[in-house]
Amino acid sequence: MLSYQHGFHAGNKADVLKHAVLHAVLETEAEAGGPLLYVETHAARGFYDLKSAQSVKTGEAETGVLAMPKAGKAPGALQPWLRHVQSKGVGSYPGSPALAVQLLGPKARLALFELHPAEHKALSQALRNDERVQIRKEDGYRGALRLQPRRGEEMLVMLDPSYETEADMDALANWVPRAMRKWPKARFLIWLPLFADGREEEFGAFLSELDEGFVAGSRWARKSDDPSALEGSAMIGLRIGGAAARKSFAIAAELDKLWRD
Repeated sequence: MLSYQHGFHAGNKADVLKHAVLHAVLETEAEAGGPLLYVETHAARGFYDLKSAQSVKTGEAETGVLAMPKAGKAPGALQPWLRHVQSKGVGSYPGSPALAVQLLGPKARLALFELHPAEHKALSQALRNDERVQIRKEDGYRGALRLQPRRGEEMLVMLDPSYETEADMDALANWVPRAMRKWPKARFLIWLPLFADGREEEFGAFLSELDEGFVAGSRWARKSDDPSALEGSAMIGLRIGGAAARKSFAIAAELDKLWRD
């Protein structure tokens, strides 16, 4: 949706889970050190000022990343991501494309798609000097399907739509199986919001059963009787296992405990 701007929500609790898990997966990819094609279908602007007017208006970062303990005092699985983001300061909080740029090595290629004019402009400006990155102002689902990993190149696809309407879920449900057939060895990370009324459960089950992998999610204490309220966040990893999956499970468990205690 072109009305959606993530700056209002950057650094909230949903972002904490999403970015901590993505950080763990990207670290594992970086440690492998081989060629990688990293793709984002909904990249947004990449970097966020958590003291901006947008962020202050919602206050979501204040109960999310800004409420997290210092890295050295945090539960173990959260420490790598927290050290990373806390070293950047509140004026340059790294979203998912920023984490990829910062963590992946020189053999990586990054294809980032963003349709929103202001978000695309900000992302292009922020990453203009990185020769590994291609930023495209087009529909990410259509654009990504034109890509093909090179010989010997691994592929990781990050999917993070806004979920503003049911059409967003339908589009994702149709696209992922198609993409998995096109790239039989590609790995996928899918962010999933968890709602109070559980509307996402059938959809999440469908995605998680497409292939082997993991589902790492956490919920926070409800402060609203609104059945449509967001009360948690999950990451689905398809064709992702080993250390990345173990770290993701640990992150989700620690956040679940932190937010429910």
